[in-house]
Amino acid sequence: MTALDSHPQPTAALWTAPQAAGPLDALVEVPGSKSLSNRYLVLAAIADGPSRLRAVLSSRDTRLMGQALETLGVGVETGTDWLVSPAPLRGHVTIDCGLAGTVMRFLPAVAALADGPVHFKGDPEALVRPMGPVIQALRALGVRVDEDGEPGHLPITVHGRSAVRGGHVDVDASGSSQFVSGLLLAGARFDQGLTVRHTGRTLPSLPHIEMTVDVLRAAGVEVDDSRPDIWHVAPGRVAGRDVRVEPDLSNAGAFLVAALAVGGTVRVPGWPSATTQPGGLLPGILERMGATTRLDGDVLSVTGTGTVRGVDLDLKPAGELAPTIAALAVFGDSPTRLRGIAHLRGHETDRLAALANEITRLGGQAEQTADGLVITPRPLTGGVWRTYADHRMATAGALVGLRVPGVQVEDVATTGKTLPDFVGMWQRMLGPADAGTQAS
Repeated sequence: MTALDSHPQPTAALWTAPQAAGPLDALVEVPGSKSLSNRYLVLAAIADGPSRLRAVLSSRDTRLMGQALETLGVGVETGTDWLVSPAPLRGHVTIDCGLAGTVMRFLPAVAALADGPVHFKGDPEALVRPMGPVIQALRALGVRVDEDGEPGHLPITVHGRSAVRGGHVDVDASGSSQFVSGLLLAGARFDQGLTVRHTGRTLPSLPHIEMTVDVLRAAGVEVDDSRPDIWHVAPGRVAGRDVRVEPDLSNAGAFLVAALAVGGTVRVPGWPSATTQPGGLLPGILERMGATTRLDGDVLSVTGTGTVRGVDLDLKPAGELAPTIAALAVFGDSPTRLRGIAHLRGHETDRLAALANEITRLGGQAEQTADGLVITPRPLTGGVWRTYADHRMATAGALVGLRVPGVQVEDVATTGKTLPDFVGMWQRMLGPADAGTQAS
């Protein structure tokens, strides 16, 4: 029996996804990037001075990161700006990771710098997410790590000794680029710095590692990434910073895709001219699927007619976009193949199985391949769209509901992981006449 097979039947409130009454014409302001917010928070915690982080995303994942850093003794003041005051890291504490991959995979290396054991726990769904490469890497660096449950998964205990020798370590990051990023973020604080070599056959979400390198360099850390699959972080200071977080481009995806799904135009302000976020690939992807895009200053506009082209896409650099693109593909004029995303089986849920299950549940056709999905458009009917505690499954269900009447999204509140006001933003995009309903 798989984890999806054993997933309980829906008991949470069902949200009836609103249908679009016609072509869209909306401006959607998207809050800050979760990936950048949590990287900035980690670096601010181990910096040599205070930091001011502007436009930090306020979501469950970033709150969990802030609370975890406070647990380790770091000062974190939240508000319009987040103020982070570094302090000696304390052990003999427990960190709740919730379902945040950036907390469970970024902070064990930081916890190794604490003055005692740090216990990591998480939501039930977090206990099936792979942690083995993090555990093995820390042990190779001389850090004691106890596995307190199923080997290679949370819960774990990292026995901090206030310092880490550092040096060279091999990591198989085929399952997640976070395994590399989590080590690199702490590497400048290790006595010898850190050299990480990826040993796996594939490396998903490389833009996320490039993002990590970029924020390290901006904080004054010397990083050598000149050799493929090898990164060296020199030991040294991490500068406190005053920095503004870019909008979350992947979270913007569902809104931009809506314009292609039902026609009309959706605009997102604050779009950067250059970015390391995987969501920066969206305009090119949507153009291939039939949209026209335009960047006026920092406002990205996506315009569609409601006609969606089927495509063959390698999403290895941006797997987090797969649920959004899969939801759009059900309306295509031909099949869509998504490749390079086998690692999504280890995300908040097995996203490939979840997408195939839910598309099929509504009458569609979606088949899993070794590294992705093939989606063949079929007429869809309404029904319950399960989310498996996965925020991107919830937004995918909302997208399907734009054109399919009677789609009820289970536990839409799970979008609070990265986008707390998703329902309000969605309804404002569609207009007051299209408000969905809540039912228990």
